Amino acid sequence: MTVFRRVDDRLGEFALRTLDPDGDAALLHGWVTHPKAAFWLMQDADVARVAQEYRRIAAHPHHDAYLGSWRGRPAFLAERYDPAHVELVGLHDAADGDVGMHFLCAPADTPVHGFTRAVITTVMAWLFADPAVRRVVVEPDVRNHAVHALNAAVGFTVVGPIRKPEKDALLSVCTREKFLAATRGDLPA
Repeated sequence: MTVFRRVDDRLGEFALRTLDPDGDAALLHGWVTHPKAAFWLMQDADVARVAQEYRRIAAHPHHDAYLGSWRGRPAFLAERYDPAHVELVGLHDAADGDVGMHFLCAPADTPVHGFTRAVITTVMAWLFADPAVRRVVVEPDVRNHAVHALNAAVGFTVVGPIRKPEKDALLSVCTREKFLAATRGDLPA
């Protein structure tokens, strides 16, 4: 079932639906093990491990995963989590209205200019469509310079580096106001 739709002025329709851990595992396996997904930390996973990881997320009360589509075809993965309970416990001063986010674009044979920015804009618009969300929090690897640039482009402000068990991360936050200013009001009506 589709939970969110957004039409990008240049690239068309993007949508999100709840992920099916078992039904989507083979598709996701190709994405999370692709060399461009090194920062996803699942390079050596098999399909069973991918399904297991997304079943774990689906069962978690503070973490959800969604499959994103572009023009009706699977094209990206998005995760939403509560940073007071997942990922950033003890590493971030969580506030009411905080939501954590991860996103991953599917590998493409022919890259489309502006696609990744349209995906992150879609994911952020989806998160901010919930009036209870006041800030989006992210913790990408400090070496992931491409995502740091994307985060800045949609309004994120760097808080600073943090050490997580699996990586050194760059904690960043984005308020609704910063997102709207960076994207010229790209929230659904």
